[in-house]
Amino acid sequence: MLKVVIVGTGNVAKHLFDALKASEQVESVQVWGRSSKASEYFDTESLVFELHQLPEEPTIYIIAVSDDSIVSVSEKLEEKRGLVLHTSGSTPMSVLEKHPNHGVLYPLQTFSRDRSLDFASVPLCIEANTDGNLSTLRTLARSLAEKVYDINSEKRKQVHLAAVFANNFTNHLYHLAHELCEEHQLPFDILTPLIIETAKKIKHRSPYDMQTGPARRGDLSVLQKQQGFLNSQYQREIYKLLSESIKKTYT
Repeated sequence: MLKVVIVGTGNVAKHLFDALKASEQVESVQVWGRSSKASEYFDTESLVFELHQLPEEPTIYIIAVSDDSIVSVSEKLEEKRGLVLHTSGSTPMSVLEKHPNHGVLYPLQTFSRDRSLDFASVPLCIEANTDGNLSTLRTLARSLAEKVYDINSEKRKQVHLAAVFANNFTNHLYHLAHELCEEHQLPFDILTPLIIETAKKIKHRSPYDMQTGPARRGDLSVLQKQQGFLNSQYQREIYKLLSESIKKTYT
């Protein structure tokens, strides 16, 4: 049975905490936080604010903080034993090399504090510095999620970049669509069935095959008219750039 300490109290930490508490492979979970306000979600028995309150020999420490804080936080754990992990998609495992046992547990998902999700469906990308540590990490990961991938730092960096395109950029386009709807007094939820159907389709066919719209058809007159409909120069530039990318893809 594994003893786990989560270092951090943000969105990833919250969802990890719930999943770890439900895992049959985990004996206990503690959370080390610095802000009592940010830590309101966690029960008082699990939460500590001082390093000396942590158990001396937990099996695993999971650093779930912002990328910029990983190194400084890990330095505070140098005297601690156990396997030290971070949860970042774009940070190499090597930032933890001062720890004899280290690795990465990267959950490839978008996390919001106020939204519950089925953690078992979240792909977990794992990496560790020794075969023994990887075996321990794999045992933990498989107790949390159905899909576990052995992915090194270089490939994890690329999958994180792909996730930025698939999620962050896509969500920003939803925001721009929302702005257009508000500008013209249209309900944004008129687009919801379209958004959902688009996401559903790529479960069965490649995005390349599923592309539709005026740029895919090469309908230049519609493209020119729609650019003219946009009042924001910034939005026109985005529209043109994405349309050119689609046209280039299919020529």
